[in-house]
Amino acid sequence: MTKFIASRGQWESESGREFGLAELRGDSARMVRHWVVPAEEAPAPVPPSLIHGVVVPPASARLIASTAEYGT
Repeated sequence: MTKFIASRGQWESESGREFGLAELRGDSARMVRHWVVPAEEAPAPVPPSLIHGVVVPPASARLIASTAEYGT
């Protein structure tokens, strides 16, 4: 397994001072508006009559059926 050791120079800014958590949080807060992703429309539900070929093993069906008693 190869280990890569980062030198201290990689963690310093060009001005020679170290980056701090407050500076990182500030940078992130300024960039957050660029990360907005428009909401996509949800796909239309598929009617059960179009679902074919789904096979659930009996043990899995029993397991799922028995979980209802734990949820209530």
